[in-house]
Amino acid sequence: MLEKNVIQLVVGLIATNCWIYPFGDGDVAVIDPGDNAKAIVRALEKYVKTSGQQISTIYILLTHGHFDHTGAIPQIVSAFPGKTKIAIHSQDSEFLGPNAYKNNSLGIKVAMGSTAFIDAIWQDLPPADILLEEGSVIGCLTVLHLPGHSLGSAAFYDKEAKVIFTGDTLFKRGYGRTDLPGGSTDQLFKSLRRLFEMDSEIKVYPGHGQATTIGKENR
Repeated sequence: MLEKNVIQLVVGLIATNCWIYPFGDGDVAVIDPGDNAKAIVRALEKYVKTSGQQISTIYILLTHGHFDHTGAIPQIVSAFPGKTKIAIHSQDSEFLGPNAYKNNSLGIKVAMGSTAFIDAIWQDLPPADILLEEGSVIGCLTVLHLPGHSLGSAAFYDKEAKVIFTGDTLFKRGYGRTDLPGGSTDQLFKSLRRLFEMDSEIKVYPGHGQATTIGKENR
């Protein structure tokens, strides 16, 4: 079961989890908006209506730079002009901005054999507004650098709420692939061991699949 302030949207052909996580005081995190921008915008508008809070800043937080986690960014930025801040770990920043298509294409070719998946729907991705590092803080979320799936893979951890958004590092009964550019099985296993040393009660909201807890995965 999701926390009452966690909104889950499953978007795109690869069924990516986009998470909406309000910080309070009008700030909201949108984590990994991979596709279906209209649905994400509607969810944000519904949040405004039901909470009675106007949005001050939308932090678009990216657990990594792969296109199935970033594809809806341009439309969200357009829908909320002047209210968005895009944040990604510095080592994955090359997946945004002027070299975004080239760098995303490398991974798509490995994964699918061609770039047809993104060629039909590609929109240029803006550069990051905020480059994250280990220990960076956005609202109530602290950044954990967890390389392995990509060089700059990261998780967003709310220590007080015992909630963590793990992207493609940790899934329910699984973990992310390491055969894409920048991936490393050794690094991913180190990142998993780091997560498994955390409180077993922490709720895990992954990049794909169902929510789980640290304890359930560390068995």
